[in-house]
Amino acid sequence: MPGRVEGKVAIVVGAGQTPGATIGNGRATAILLAREGAAVVVADRDLASAEETVAMIVEEGGTAGACQVDATSEESLAAMVAETLARHGGLDVLHNNVGASVGAGDASPMEMTEEGFDNIVALNLKSHWLASRQAIPAMRKRGGGSIVNISSMAARHAYPFLGYKATKTALLALTEQLAAQHARDNIRVNAILPGAMNTPMAIEPRVAAGADRAELVAKRDSRIPLGGKMGTGWDVGYAALFLHSDEARFISGVSLHVDGAEHVSDNVAGQ
Repeated sequence: MPGRVEGKVAIVVGAGQTPGATIGNGRATAILLAREGAAVVVADRDLASAEETVAMIVEEGGTAGACQVDATSEESLAAMVAETLARHGGLDVLHNNVGASVGAGDASPMEMTEEGFDNIVALNLKSHWLASRQAIPAMRKRGGGSIVNISSMAARHAYPFLGYKATKTALLALTEQLAAQHARDNIRVNAILPGAMNTPMAIEPRVAAGADRAELVAKRDSRIPLGGKMGTGWDVGYAALFLHSDEARFISGVSLHVDGAEHVSDNVAGQ
């Protein structure tokens, strides 16, 4: 049986990851796309981390290559797309996984600096727009394509830091705008909103700041009604695989919650 994205060419921006014991959303997505038949361009600002992802894919018999990219630079993103077209002859899938919070200068509204605000906007919002702008002409030539932007359930809940909350919310509007304006091009654009995830990006900075790992994981697990545990990068990856596949050919402009039912359970007695 052919894979679910057999013969497609995919770019996953942010497919390296923060070092840690678990797998990140971008790396998991890249691996799953490759397992299901896509040729994957693993793009990340950290080339060594991107190459680690590529090695994992190649070890399984998949097709992948690494590309170093600055997702906040249109010049760098244009070079990434050009390299993809030269290597593979086209582009079908763009997966925008870049994002940051405290590590990039995020803070509460009264404590955040202008520099921190600009950094977060560039990383979490502008990067997705710029990558999409570079990818869409190539997708038009293929007769269509799929773009998935990784937002966050922070867009739906109270969240302590201004930059992450504002940009992950704005990303939903960007997704809807792109979906509406490029539907006639047969380009589908969707967003995934991960909830509490046991990923290196979510866990390792908190541990490095002094949190006890076991206590942190237990506290985050306790928030999740479905199964009583956080999600993983694989959960986001499988959601992305579906949205990028032809199984989702009639789906565009949606915001898919991947959060273990937390958003519908906040006010349920006994939770």
